[in-house]
Amino acid sequence: MQTKKEFRYFTIFNHKKEEDYLRMMHNIGWRFVKVKGFGIYHFEKCEPRDTVYQLDYNPQTKESLPEYLQMFADCGWEYIQDYAGYSYFRKPAEDMTGEESIFNDDDSRIAMMGRVYKGRILPLLGIFCGCLIPQFILSTVNGNYALAGLFGVLILIYIAFFAGCAISHNNMKKK
Repeated sequence: MQTKKEFRYFTIFNHKKEEDYLRMMHNIGWRFVKVKGFGIYHFEKCEPRDTVYQLDYNPQTKESLPEYLQMFADCGWEYIQDYAGYSYFRKPAEDMTGEESIFNDDDSRIAMMGRVYKGRILPLLGIFCGCLIPQFILSTVNGNYALAGLFGVLILIYIAFFAGCAISHNNMKKK
């Protein structure tokens, strides 16, 4: 069977773009198999078919995983894999009734974003406040300006990331 690998980078809040990308690939004849490493997507050649992909961020304990997956299977969603806390599902568009989604309503989408914040953003915020800022201050006070510059760049990257997350979260709440 013919296979293909592609590198794609999606941020924590770009799951919709990732879903659209996987759907487009399936539409042109490449079925998503898995994602590994840092954004390496694996595909198998298949017959082109409109297939909807959806992601849920819900890190499960091993005990509750079977019930979680069964809930989606009962609604016709095929489980593909878990990666970095996200569960990947797919369903042929022809088997769907209208704009079907793994989320029943806006509240469940917002709840997913809350889980992302707790599982991803808060730990990054802890690193930011607990490590980067103090190191930047210490490096500056000690006159190590090269190291202070490095920490300054990292701080700017974190600030841009947090701003992007806040904007994405606010846009989702508005929808």
